[in-house]
Amino acid sequence: MTERQQHLLMGALDGALSDGERRDFEQLLETDEDMRAEWMRLRRVKGITDSMEFKMPSDAIWDGYTASVYRRVERGIAWMLLSIGSIVLVSTGLWQLGKAIFIENDVPLYIKGSLLALSVGAAILIVSIVREKIFTHRNDPYKDVMR
Repeated sequence: MTERQQHLLMGALDGALSDGERRDFEQLLETDEDMRAEWMRLRRVKGITDSMEFKMPSDAIWDGYTASVYRRVERGIAWMLLSIGSIVLVSTGLWQLGKAIFIENDVPLYIKGSLLALSVGAAILIVSIVREKIFTHRNDPYKDVMR
């Protein structure tokens, strides 16, 4: 089906064809069996969709939806703040530990650097893994499925 035929089909379906386009469309319907079959199919679909009505959810469903949106927003903000706070506190603790090791000990510099990198990396990794596990569990569509 050509782009012109599709344009005419959609325009006819929406009632938006000019007089000239309407004549072209009717002529195509008379001469092209595939076009005629597609037109009938689209008219049936449009008839079905035009007769459909949206069912309004009950007040209980709306109340539950609103409450769940607020809970998700609140919990999302809370987890973000907890993650940031945890990273800052753990990093600060590790920094203080690192300062104690660097200043008060006679440990070689490469060992000191390695310990600091290991500590900060581990702290960030742990917070990241915990946050991801919680997020994944919260969004798991199969978490309530019994085996």
